[in-house]
Amino acid sequence: MARELVHGTCVALGARAALLRGAAGSGKSDLALRFLALAGEAALRPLLIADDQVWVETQENGQALASVPETLAGLIEVRGLGIAEMPFEPTARLVLVCDLVPADQVPRMPPDPWERTALAGAVLPALKLWAFEPSAPLKLRMALLQAPEQ
Repeated sequence: MARELVHGTCVALGARAALLRGAAGSGKSDLALRFLALAGEAALRPLLIADDQVWVETQENGQALASVPETLAGLIEVRGLGIAEMPFEPTARLVLVCDLVPADQVPRMPPDPWERTALAGAVLPALKLWAFEPSAPLKLRMALLQAPEQ
């Protein structure tokens, strides 16, 4: 089992998590905050896993788990307001990596099959999103529901 500390933000839709990666100021925490504000109940409830740093660990079955470093549990950066406390889930199955890029770098259609990226020994589906697009939280939700299994 491999384990890697990754710079990024992780959110989940129920048990399926997405890792948001990108440069400083690319909108990781902002997109996470807007995603967490989406309606959802039970198995489709948006959840915070971790903001800023995320542990990614590959299990013996090849699935990746995302978890929050203990010192960051339940904390998210809200630009302009500072660090805020928020309900969180300590771990979830990582099924998707979203690289946050400028709008002109988001393809109109994802490749078929989706691109893949490796983290902690696991190979995960990856796609590009522009975090500041008004529909980005909904696109993230849709991507989590559509992400191909490993």
